[in-house]
Amino acid sequence: MNQKAFFHDMTLDYLRPAEPDIERITDFRFRCLSGDADEVLLRWGGESRRMKLSETDGSFDFYDVSVNIGREPFRYFFEIHGADGSSSFYDKRGAVSDVRESMMFTVIPGFSTPDWAKGAVMYQIFVDRFCNGDKTNDVLSNEYSYNGDMVKKVDDWRAYPDPKKDFCEFYGGDLQGVLDKLPYLQELGVEVIYFNPLFVSPSSHKYDIQDYDHIDPHFGKIVEDDGDVLPQYEKSNRTATRYIGRVANRKNLEESDKLFSKVVAEAHSRGIRVILDGVFNHCGSFNKWMDKEGLYDNAPGYAKGAYMAADSPYRNYFSFTKEDWPENNSYDGWWGFDTLPKLNYEGSKELEDYIIGIGKKWVSPPYNADGWRLDVAADLGHSPEYNHNFWKRFRKEVKAVKPDAIILAEHYGPAKEWLMGDEWDTVMNYDAFMEPLTWFLTGMDKHSDTFNPLIVGNARAFFDSMMYAGGENFTMPSLYTAMNELSNHDHSRFLTRTSQKAGRSDTLMSALADTGIKKYQMRQAVMVQMTWPGAPTIYYGDEAGLCGFTDPDNRRTYPWGSEDKEMIAFHRDMIQIHKSCPELKTGSLKELYAENNIIVFGRFNRTAAVIVAINNNSFEITREIEVWPMGVPKDAGFVQLIASDAREYDTSQVRRTAKNGVLSLTMSRNAGYVLRYDSFEAVSDEEFWSDNFISF
Repeated sequence: MNQKAFFHDMTLDYLRPAEPDIERITDFRFRCLSGDADEVLLRWGGESRRMKLSETDGSFDFYDVSVNIGREPFRYFFEIHGADGSSSFYDKRGAVSDVRESMMFTVIPGFSTPDWAKGAVMYQIFVDRFCNGDKTNDVLSNEYSYNGDMVKKVDDWRAYPDPKKDFCEFYGGDLQGVLDKLPYLQELGVEVIYFNPLFVSPSSHKYDIQDYDHIDPHFGKIVEDDGDVLPQYEKSNRTATRYIGRVANRKNLEESDKLFSKVVAEAHSRGIRVILDGVFNHCGSFNKWMDKEGLYDNAPGYAKGAYMAADSPYRNYFSFTKEDWPENNSYDGWWGFDTLPKLNYEGSKELEDYIIGIGKKWVSPPYNADGWRLDVAADLGHSPEYNHNFWKRFRKEVKAVKPDAIILAEHYGPAKEWLMGDEWDTVMNYDAFMEPLTWFLTGMDKHSDTFNPLIVGNARAFFDSMMYAGGENFTMPSLYTAMNELSNHDHSRFLTRTSQKAGRSDTLMSALADTGIKKYQMRQAVMVQMTWPGAPTIYYGDEAGLCGFTDPDNRRTYPWGSEDKEMIAFHRDMIQIHKSCPELKTGSLKELYAENNIIVFGRFNRTAAVIVAINNNSFEITREIEVWPMGVPKDAGFVQLIASDAREYDTSQVRRTAKNGVLSLTMSRNAGYVLRYDSFEAVSDEEFWSDNFISF
């Protein structure tokens, strides 16, 4: 019995929501090489059902069975009895001699994720560093102080972020800048913008929310701008009247909210969705509920903050260990940071209701955002029980006002318990994408803190990490929407990782992040990113060749006017391939070949297949790749859509033909290839490219 021939049609591994009175009948399909199996059983929870041979197509037999799966998560695997008397099991790992519960296939009744998010090309924008479209709203030097330092307006757009004080340095990027660059994002092929936090906050990163109800006027509009900046040696923000007026004045807040609504509307008109960053585990010490800085003491329409008054209406929004008012500094800070007060949900039902209301507000008219990325989502609350209860409520109420909103969480490590259909839709895919791919190509960790030469090119570790971490975390709805990033605001830029240089900008010169980089390796990574299951997410500037060590150096400004235009063109071409091949958005995945420094995998459905081959060696190689397991004809023709090597990349339309189910592939050094078979292929190349696919 040829165990490599087994395959479960994973595209069926999800179930649309059904009405309570409708039976949840689900169809299961399994295929194997014709004549290879004598009997196939679907097994679950101590039960089994014999599958019926329903179809033979080419070299494969297809077995089907329908089962009422009920209302609870349905975990299953297959048992195959071979025509030669052998037997085997089949779970997410493939053909195995014993079944691992964590690797069983799973269907969660009623759980689906938004269709628009499956395989969507996302673009992450750290707003202060993207584009300055309105200089009248720029943070002013000495406008206020934060964490003991005066804030600073950085006049040189190209200056490196200060490794120690970047949180209080501002370059002036804003929402008008995003509006101005929407045509660029549309041309690039972006389908979703993910914004780092936009709400009123004192830092450049804005993960210390001051007011969840409004967009920060420094990103939006400042229509009334009175008051004074702080004197040079004054640290008390009670006299920062310019700042107080800018962020507490209702007219500034309302106009900023309107600008955000305009950005979303304009993005939607270009076919681009918008995701907001929800920082709900903690807020900031400037927050109007805490008001440690006294910013809202004399501002009209604001109540006393919990820092100043025991009888503040927000007293129970935080956990205090002492009765020490006024100026009670004994509150619980996330990870001990007093600038990040942890929100005390268990102590205040009003707080829970308020934040749930925020979750609904920004996905509803007139703002109409398309979902949330949830910061440190597993940390919210003081117990796992409360955390799960909160996210269950959050999902239910947000989806009630916007059924196709995405709920995507930041999370490291196993996430399965939050991905059972009633909390998060999916997660930022560190464990089953960013890390394994970085290790394989560069040997670096995602912070560029360490280099391990022993894991460079380890193809087995790559596939096992991608498959096992993904298999244990995801059902198909979550996998297809997982955020697959190479870089982001918390980790080093991938292009810098290719230099295999360990360190950060506080120990190394920032300029060193730009040296020794390997652009061909970045192209290899993008090839995998745009073809692996999930939502490929570009961190602003990655497509333009931006480098940087881990934060804050990864938060450099977008290099307008000095972009790497070839890298942008490569991203644009790969995005076009990704969007033009349905099998890359929701198709099945198959490992085809693994050897030191070489990986080959396939994405496919019943009518088309894509092969992705990466040669991380510094020499040319030729390998025989079995492509028949994807269900393509034994003598299938493939079109090479794009190729990249150590020198350049090429979109010439090269045709290749498999012989007896095997494709002989010669790969240049440090190369990557994307090839496609389509059963609807026209007779001629010209007809094929004009009618069925894309033309470069």
